[in-house]
Amino acid sequence: MLLMIEKWFDKISHVIGYLCSGLMLVMMLNIFYDVFMRYLFKSGSIALQEMEWHLFSVIILLGTSYALMEDSHVRVDVLYAKFSDKKKALVNIFGAIVFITPIALLVALSSVGFVMEAFTSNEISSDPGGLTHRWILKAFIPFSFWLLIVMTFGFIIKNINIYRGVTKAHFRKQEEL
Repeated sequence: MLLMIEKWFDKISHVIGYLCSGLMLVMMLNIFYDVFMRYLFKSGSIALQEMEWHLFSVIILLGTSYALMEDSHVRVDVLYAKFSDKKKALVNIFGAIVFITPIALLVALSSVGFVMEAFTSNEISSDPGGLTHRWILKAFIPFSFWLLIVMTFGFIIKNINIYRGVTKAHFRKQEEL
């Protein structure tokens, strides 16, 4: 049962990864166009420059959940690298419960007011020609941290499976029988 749940979380993680990859491509094209126009035609757009930062922010905010599920997040590996898989799984479960979840919950809850203020004041860029509807970008803050909380459950389940010694290869063998 836990392996099926883990597979479901992995599918979500892959969707997030593909979305971030697509946004990264859009951001690179935006930067290329902006630089091309600025240096060859002496024409620039403040909105496009702001869009670079907005896309970068969304990629980072959504990418945290993907990095967690792919076990690509930053950690201090001085002792961790020498641990057995079971000990690593316990450390990951402990870290997810004690560190990731409370901090993500704090940011998710405390940033909602920030978004609501931007929405009610109809916040726009202070630069002439800049982007409007800043609340959309700011809404990614609580959304991404709620997503991180959900994906943390998947990370915990994945590590419970590792601790139990149940792997996806084992699951495939069971399906073949």
